Amino acid sequence: MKYLQNKWSTRITNILIGVLFTLFFISISVIIILNTRSLYYKNINQLEIQEYSGLDRQTIIENYDALIDYCSPFYHGELNFPSLPASPSGLSHFAETKVIFVSFYYVAAITGILLLGIIMYKKKRHDTSYLRTSAITIIVLPLLFGLATAINFDKTFLLFHKIAFRNDDWLFDPATDPIINLLPEEYFMYCAIGIVLLVILGSLILFLIDRLIRKQKKVSI
Repeated sequence: MKYLQNKWSTRITNILIGVLFTLFFISISVIIILNTRSLYYKNINQLEIQEYSGLDRQTIIENYDALIDYCSPFYHGELNFPSLPASPSGLSHFAETKVIFVSFYYVAAITGILLLGIIMYKKKRHDTSYLRTSAITIIVLPLLFGLATAINFDKTFLLFHKIAFRNDDWLFDPATDPIINLLPEEYFMYCAIGIVLLVILGSLILFLIDRLIRKQKKVSI
């Protein structure tokens, strides 16, 4: 009985560790994609942003960069687009967006510190059972999100905004907030795919580490 209790306790603990890894990899993936500006630059032509917005490539990049700079936790000040107007509701939405993005930095830092402590503790106990459980736990959420995105990205995109934001400020009017013409839904879909792939990569890394350790243990025996 005690053995079963210990076994279940270990499984639950490993799943909780997997949840920490999930939060860590999601946060890191969001931060990486947000700061990979080349992902946006390379898709300006493919997404026909110049034609849709009526702006030249350099102007598009300058205004996009201003938005990304603003969303950084290291930027202090108001959002000012170099050559585009912005309504109070639009600026309010981006302020909320910044809070969300900054929270990913905090989550990445906190979970990273916790995981470092857990890894060191587990290493002393020669316990690597959490690796495979974590690898499986990590992959569940991105696969579900990826499936929802593949089935209907528009509805998934809409649902995300309704959950993440408490108002309708995200419903931009291009006449007052032309920045929305620079941010087509297709681009956000590419970002979502990139985040999912990076999280899956994190899961794969843990799985490969677990497999390597298991092989080494067999060889030593």
